[in-house]
Amino acid sequence: MNTEKLSRNGKIMMLAYDQGLEHGPTDFDDRNYNPGFILDIAKEGNYTCVAMQFGIASKFWTQEEYRHIPLVAKLNGKTRLGPKALSVANATVDEAVSIGASAVGFTIYLGSEYEAEMFREFSHIRKAAHSAGIPVFAWMYPFITPPSSNDDELDAEIVAYAARAGAELGADVVKIKYPRQPEALPWIIKNAVGTKAILSGGDKVSDEEFIDKIRGFMEAGGAGLAVGRNAWQSEQPLELASKITEAIF
Repeated sequence: MNTEKLSRNGKIMMLAYDQGLEHGPTDFDDRNYNPGFILDIAKEGNYTCVAMQFGIASKFWTQEEYRHIPLVAKLNGKTRLGPKALSVANATVDEAVSIGASAVGFTIYLGSEYEAEMFREFSHIRKAAHSAGIPVFAWMYPFITPPSSNDDELDAEIVAYAARAGAELGADVVKIKYPRQPEALPWIIKNAVGTKAILSGGDKVSDEEFIDKIRGFMEAGGAGLAVGRNAWQSEQPLELASKITEAIF
């Protein structure tokens, strides 16, 4: 499925803002609680697309000043108050298409006890999206139990498995985490065979560390970035957008 509308020169620079459901207000301040602030960053920072939960997108992205920014409508999610590894749909492909979304997104917690349920739901979403002519982004997040072994989720072979699983499931783009062994990035990205692999921005770190990670990912053959907190928690989000642009393009 063609992702040209969501990219520039074949590369994706996505501003992600689905954290309000996933994390609650913990990530927000008096600026970035407002979706309009994020959409202004996406517009002025020349991001190639923006990802939002359907409910927020339907109220804010649909305003005329933002509709030119390609939208990836996130169709599933969870709160941090419920079962950690289960994320079910809260909106449909038809609803996403009805507001003008250019793609849809879906999270899968690979390895969780709910993996089969999320695989099944993803298959229906993929079929509906492709029938509607829009691509599917898969947030491929390993979930290793017990929780004390959380670091294993960043092991290079586990991240490579996540990339490959997304490709096997028919995703057009897989969003994957940065591994603890960055020297394995070429192998990880190769395993997304036939599928674009983009880097998950993750927790807030220094601008220097963040840009270094992006450069390493792109040099290894990555197709771009999905950044959230590192962008809209920044004191200078537009300056950071310029640095990200240089690292990706």
